[in-house]
Amino acid sequence: MRGATFSADRRYRYRLWRRWDGARPVVAFVMLNPSTADARRDDPTIRRCIGFAKSWGFGGVEVVNLFAYRATDPGELRRVADPVGVDNDRHIRRAIARADLVVLAWGARAGSRRLLNLPQARCLGLTRAGQPRHPLYLRRDASLVSVRSARRSAW
Repeated sequence: MRGATFSADRRYRYRLWRRWDGARPVVAFVMLNPSTADARRDDPTIRRCIGFAKSWGFGGVEVVNLFAYRATDPGELRRVADPVGVDNDRHIRRAIARADLVVLAWGARAGSRRLLNLPQARCLGLTRAGQPRHPLYLRRDASLVSVRSARRSAW
């Protein structure tokens, strides 16, 4: 099963999901902003998230973003009036509530967007700036760590 939820004008993607095994748990990735993936097509980031999820034994992914505005260049987020999107926080909260595992993965450019405080969340390590690493540029065997312990060791 594949799908995505967009704003009426399709400039905002609020959530994207892929399900390949309904008997297995689902992992939610909280990332920076959506790019080109939609209900039918995956982009490189979504393919990487799916690869990690399968290697961890999950049966599906749900992807939400701190900013719902669709852009291939994250710098574009600074040039739009509302990069977050009117329905975005509701979709983030629901995805986190549905997920069996939450992975924070927005990379180094979260900017001024208030960040989530989820002590149970995991990440694939932290950037030099202390932000959860983006999965696209990591090795396939990157390990999950608790955000709390990763931050403690980074300080």
